Amino acid sequence: MTTGTFAAVTDDLIILDGGRGLELLARTDAPPTQLWSAAVMDADPDLVVEVHRDYLDAGADVITINAFSATRCRLGPRGRESDYARLQQLALDLAGRARREAGREDDALIAGCLAPYAWAYRPDLAPSFHDLVPGFTETAALQAPGVDLLLCETMASAREGAAAAVAAATTGLPVWMAWTVEDHPTGLLRSGETLREAAEAITGRGVEPAALLVNCSVPEAIDAAVGELVALADELGVPAGAYANGFGPIIETYSTSSTVEELPRRHDLDPDGHLTWIRRWHAAGLSILGGCCEIGPAHIRRMTDDLRPGRSGAQG
Repeated sequence: MTTGTFAAVTDDLIILDGGRGLELLARTDAPPTQLWSAAVMDADPDLVVEVHRDYLDAGADVITINAFSATRCRLGPRGRESDYARLQQLALDLAGRARREAGREDDALIAGCLAPYAWAYRPDLAPSFHDLVPGFTETAALQAPGVDLLLCETMASAREGAAAAVAAATTGLPVWMAWTVEDHPTGLLRSGETLREAAEAITGRGVEPAALLVNCSVPEAIDAAVGELVALADELGVPAGAYANGFGPIIETYSTSSTVEELPRRHDLDPDGHLTWIRRWHAAGLSILGGCCEIGPAHIRRMTDDLRPGRSGAQG
C-alpha cells in the first residue's frame, strides 16, 4: 500500500481526477486504437505522469492508475498479452512518480483500476461470475502493492461488479464500486438491473464496499440514479459519489472493434457546465465527485475552486 492519507480533507468531500484515456489522446498525435490509453502510455510514459500531475495540481484527492485498457482481455486479441504485467506495473509506477513530483504523498491517494472484462458498456460480452473472478483477482493482486484502494469502475452489470468486488476484497484494501447506467435516464445499469440488485450482489457475497459510485454515463443518466445511490450508501454507512463522462449517448453498435472516435462529444459540458451538475449532486448528498471521459484538469480545477476555495494548485 502507498503512503497517502486523507489527512487534509476535512469537509466530507473527496475530489477525484478526470478522464485519463481521452486526455492522453488529446495530448498526442497518435490515432485512437482499441488499446487507447495503454498504447499511449507505452509510447510516452512521461505523458501519463504529466496528466496525473495536472489533476493533482488541480486539486484532486485521488488519482486512478492508467490501467483501464492494460488488461489481458484487451491486450490478448491484439497480440500483446505478454505485455500485461509490465503495463500494469508501469501504470503503478507512473502514478506513484506523479504523486511524489507533485508533493502530494501526504494528502492524495492512488486508486487501482479494475475495468470491465471485455468492453465498456457491453455487459452482454462478459462471461459468468465464476469465470470473471480469476482474472480480476490476478489484476487486483498486481495492483495492490502500489495503491491505497481498488476502484471497480464502469461496471455495467451486477455479476461483473460482484466479481470485481470479490476479487478486490481479497487484497484487504478498501473497495470502491462504480457502475455505469443507461444513458436513457432510468437509473438502471446498462444490463437493465437496478443499483440495489447490483449492491446486493456484492454484499450478498460478504463484501463490504467502502464507497458506492456511478460513473461513465451522461450527467442526466447519473442524475436519475442519485436518489437510489444515496439511499443505498446511507444503508451501508458509506459515502456515495459520481463522475460523469462528456459523451453523447453510447451508440448501440459500440463494440470491441470500435474506438473513441465513434463516441459523440458534447459541447455543453465545459468546466462551468460540468460544475452545474457537480453542485447539484453535492447538494443531494454525494461526497465523492470528479470526472470521467472528456472531463479534464480544467474541469477538476473549476470544481475545486468552487467547492474547496484556495485548494487547487496549492500543492503543485
